[in-house]
Amino acid sequence: MIERYSRPEMSRIWELQNRYQCMLDVELAACRAMNESGIIPAEDLENILENADFNLERIDEIEKVTRHDVIAFLTSVAEFVGPSARWIHYGMTSSDVLDTATSLQLMQAGGIILRDMVKLSEELKLRAEEFQNTLCIGRSHGIHAEPTSFGLKFALWYGEMQRNIARMETAVERISVGQISGAVGNYAHLSPVIEEITCEYLDLTPVNISTQVIQRDRIAEFLYALAAIGSTIEKISVEIRHLQRTEVREVEENFASGQKGSSAMPHKRNPITTEQMTGMSRLLRSYAHTAMENNTLWHERDISHSSVERIILPDATIMMNYMLNKMITLIENLLVYPENMKKNLELTNGLVFSQVLLLELAKTGISREESYAIVQRNAMKCWETGEQFLDLLLADDAVKPYLSETEIRAIFSYDRYLKNVKFIYKRVFK
Repeated sequence: MIERYSRPEMSRIWELQNRYQCMLDVELAACRAMNESGIIPAEDLENILENADFNLERIDEIEKVTRHDVIAFLTSVAEFVGPSARWIHYGMTSSDVLDTATSLQLMQAGGIILRDMVKLSEELKLRAEEFQNTLCIGRSHGIHAEPTSFGLKFALWYGEMQRNIARMETAVERISVGQISGAVGNYAHLSPVIEEITCEYLDLTPVNISTQVIQRDRIAEFLYALAAIGSTIEKISVEIRHLQRTEVREVEENFASGQKGSSAMPHKRNPITTEQMTGMSRLLRSYAHTAMENNTLWHERDISHSSVERIILPDATIMMNYMLNKMITLIENLLVYPENMKKNLELTNGLVFSQVLLLELAKTGISREESYAIVQRNAMKCWETGEQFLDLLLADDAVKPYLSETEIRAIFSYDRYLKNVKFIYKRVFK
């Protein structure tokens, strides 16, 4: 359900209707500010506020002649307003309205993305709580390491998502700015007071300095925040893809009734969503890179950034909205197989307790080097023969002088791997 309503909601932000509406909102706010500053007479402002509107088809028709979208927009608005339209865009340049309108659109998009991130965080927290005491094998370099809590995976992702939320909040704040500073940003024709009042009407902060444009490091930061969220989604996705492999099968993407995995192999149940997320994350990173290149313009302005932003801003935000909602559904419905986790835990015949043995031997007074040699020798034999690690240790005369049978058997307990999980949860979910 979330997926169905949220994507159209995000895409509407980037439709021309909303784009021109944001531009009109900027123009009307500037007219209000100029009226308050004594530039626009009250009767003209009243006429402007009452009649200002635009027609998409008419704008397109005019632009075919003018080859300038802002002029086409202003001409369309003037046709609704009449003579009072002479005050609309008074003393302003195109970027005053375009860049400030873009800020409004990015604020709208950022609000939806933050909402989705909070929802994904809630799902991660629920699964973390569900599997807090579920044992699984931890892996380093793809190889079995030591047992851990499966819930810690979700807790880790939750913690990272909180940092992403903080980054996104900062990025939204950074782009929530406006300018009415004129052709080269020096307020030659309108007072900075006009800009302050205009931005107040739009719930924006005036930029502290601009050229003809609002500087693009702000948008680059916004795109970086999206790319960072994407990297977290990719991290989650790659873990799920690994855990869904046939040989592992500790988790699995939910496989819907009637779903097909392969045109050739009817048995296939593939990690489709997480593979999609990995690919889309790559695209988000490329957009962040492009946004950083947009920060470098000739002198006070060129338009090398403009064509790029018409693609990457709608694409990146719509894609982010899609990715977050796919992940919400995936995490909520993720199939988890604790019985396979237990089977995988025991796959190496007790080798997961090698570090405990190393530490217990070190306590007896022998050197770490000697302890390591004893443990590794038995571990390699366990790898080669498939014998139980415990049995090898009980039979090893090199171990007997240091550890009793009772002490050796006590080593093979999973309890220690969960004893501090609650402490970690308190720090993550404080």
